[in-house]
Amino acid sequence: MNNLIIDAANDKIFLMLIKNKNIYNISHENSKTNYEKLTILINNFIKTHHLTINEISKLYVNRGPGSFAGIRNSLATVKAIFVAKKIDYYCFSFDDFGDLHDYKYENVPNMCKKFKVKKNLINPIYFS
Repeated sequence: MNNLIIDAANDKIFLMLIKNKNIYNISHENSKTNYEKLTILINNFIKTHHLTINEISKLYVNRGPGSFAGIRNSLATVKAIFVAKKIDYYCFSFDDFGDLHDYKYENVPNMCKKFKVKKNLINPIYFS
């Protein structure tokens, strides 16, 4: 099972790939240029680890709180991947995980399951 975690809500665009038991990550500057090529960044990242988008089992995207532009672009990208490839996605917020303070991206899939985050549901949280 290959999971891809996308977080563009914060200072960096962060991508994490959980491939079998291996974990890979990369970050990019959080800029308008990178937002416009988010699908390219994702594709290049998973290609680096010898996968295609068709081999991703689930997507996890941070829905905020955070940057309006980052959240909007990452949610739109994930929704497009879902429509094109039928890969289920989970929109999480670290706030969904209660009072836990030891947040690690590699735990997001398990935390989404534990806290019953619904799949294919978008409910963004923007900073006002």
